[in-house]
Amino acid sequence: MPARNTDREYCPSLSASGQAMLDFLREHPAAPIYRNQSGNRLLADEVAQLRDFEREVLCSTVGWPKEGQPHWLGEFVARTYAEVPHFRAMGMPPSRFEDIPTLTRADLAADIAPFVPDTADVERLINFRTTGTTGTPLLIASHPRVAGSYLAFHKRALRRFGVEPGHGRGQVGVVLIGMQRKCFTYVSVTPVMDESGLAKINLHPDDWRDPLDRVRYLEALQAEIISGDPISFAELLNLPVKLRPRALISVSMMLSTGLRQRLEARFACPVLDLYSLNEVGPVAVFDPSLNGHLLLQPRLYVEILDTEGQPVNAGERGEITFTGGFNFCLPLLRYRSGDFASLTRTPEGPVLHAFSGRQPVRFRTLGGGCLNNIDVTHVLRPLALTQYGVHQHVDGSVRLRLTRADMALARKATELLCTLFEEQRITVDEIALDDKILQYSSDIPQAIE
Repeated sequence: MPARNTDREYCPSLSASGQAMLDFLREHPAAPIYRNQSGNRLLADEVAQLRDFEREVLCSTVGWPKEGQPHWLGEFVARTYAEVPHFRAMGMPPSRFEDIPTLTRADLAADIAPFVPDTADVERLINFRTTGTTGTPLLIASHPRVAGSYLAFHKRALRRFGVEPGHGRGQVGVVLIGMQRKCFTYVSVTPVMDESGLAKINLHPDDWRDPLDRVRYLEALQAEIISGDPISFAELLNLPVKLRPRALISVSMMLSTGLRQRLEARFACPVLDLYSLNEVGPVAVFDPSLNGHLLLQPRLYVEILDTEGQPVNAGERGEITFTGGFNFCLPLLRYRSGDFASLTRTPEGPVLHAFSGRQPVRFRTLGGGCLNNIDVTHVLRPLALTQYGVHQHVDGSVRLRLTRADMALARKATELLCTLFEEQRITVDEIALDDKILQYSSDIPQAIE
């Protein structure tokens, strides 16, 4: 059996107080079974660079001229064509930005290497594999400094809700919670927060010696920020924990209004719904006052494209497409995300409205009419559903899929769907834990926009 790596290998700038925090997180009597090792991997000079980056992000405005493009776009395109093999093979960049061919997840999944710049420090390169709702594996090229940069955008989102994280030495800053049969779990420290503790835990009972240890451990940590997805937050609501977090951050899946309200009432703190992708990082945070997701990254240009890859008219829905970003190991040019929304400009910055993290689907009513999947989202929004899928069969019948925890809401969800689907047959079945599903799908031809 290979030797266990030392903490300093994962946290090169680790101090004595940082080591004490790691020991506390691992050795607490109620600690879970940590199945993995990981860490920030940041060198001392990189920590200083991240502090500067954070100040820049927090002070910058986000957006671009109403009838134009970001001032940095031309230089970014030129550098990307010069340094990235995939683009360099195309020759000179087109004179018009809109003539640059778009990219998709499939392009990156086929072979990530051509999308990594020649200037990337291979010795410091890290990568991780991820799958989305399509189940398509994707290897992401990254760097410790890129991973460390997420905090700056999380702080920008938190500041929007009046929260300034302050936990430092000897305190636990962040707990990342999951609820899966198999989950990557570890402990680390955050150097830019004076080595505050960070723990990634799995709330599944199999990862604990005693299921009640979940309560004891979380209460012992009293993390300032708790991050997870709707499924793990729904499990947190089932635990009799007494916690005082400053904020909860929900990522990975769309957060229902009902679940957000339950979390806010229970923990008496803001609940942030963050739109984030592994390829791009944190993109936007939902702001109820704007009724949409406010963009977070100063050097990320967002287009909304139609099926032909052309920009839609202002205010129209289309595919969210990214250029730029902060991952210098994976510069993106016109990357089609597979997510859909419209984009409007506000005094606060660009906002994504009617966000849908999947390709739009048209459902058919008994009378031959059509429903947008956004109609389904709206009608189910009052329910505190953690995850759901709606599928229409060729005969018009509808299949609703819910998690086991949400099956108690099946009757109410069915009643709400009946207001849209008239007298069409609606069946309900359970989503298996860890099952990656498309939220909306249909067997009817021409259902996909």
